[in-house]
Amino acid sequence: MTELALYARLYWEFFKTGLFAIGGGMATVPFLQDIAQKTGWYTSADLANMIAVSESTPGPIGINMATYVGYTTGSTLAGSTPFIDALLGIVGAIIATIGLITAPVVIILIVAKFLEQFRDNKYVNAAMYGLRAASVALIAAAGVSIILISIFRIQNISDWRSAVIDVRCFILAAVVFVATRYIPKVKKWHPIVFILLSAVIGIIFHMGT
Repeated sequence: MTELALYARLYWEFFKTGLFAIGGGMATVPFLQDIAQKTGWYTSADLANMIAVSESTPGPIGINMATYVGYTTGSTLAGSTPFIDALLGIVGAIIATIGLITAPVVIILIVAKFLEQFRDNKYVNAAMYGLRAASVALIAAAGVSIILISIFRIQNISDWRSAVIDVRCFILAAVVFVATRYIPKVKKWHPIVFILLSAVIGIIFHMGT
C-alpha cells in the first residue's frame, strides 16, 4: 500500500470512528477493534497496550489512541532511514487524529447553532435518550474486550473455549478494585498512583508475556 493510500484509509477509518463513537474515548474501542480486524494494522493485544498507554497519558483517550494508531501504522511504511520512518509515523498520527475529530467538530458546530431552537423538541430529547443507551453499550463492550484480552488472553468472544485466566492480572485487578472501593484511605489516592504501581508490578512480574 502506498503512502497516499494508507493515509487516505487512516483518515477514512478514523472519520467513521469519530462519526459514530458516541460517549467518549472508550466508546471508540469497538471501532478500533473492527479496524484491526479489517486492516491488520495491529492486533487485539496491541490495542490493549494502546489503551493502557492512552489512559496513562494526558489528554482525551480517543485522541491519544488515534494518534498512537496513526503513528505506529504510518511508521510501518518503508522508509529509507529511521528518521524517515518516524516522519511517516508523525504524518500518520496527524492524519488519524484529524480524521477522528472532523465529524465531532462539525456536528458540535451544527448542534450549537440549532440547540437553542430545538431544546424542547420531543424528538430531539428522545434521540438523546437513545444515544445514552448506545453510549453505555459501546463503553461496556470496550470494558468486556479489555477483560478478555488482559485476564482471559483471548482476542474476541468467539474464542472463549481457548480462554486461560492470567492469574497475575486477575489478582492485580481484584486488588485494585477492592482497594479503591472498600479501603477509605486508598480511595483518596490520586489515580496516577495506581497507574504507576500497576506499571511497576507489570514490569516486575513480566505481565503480558
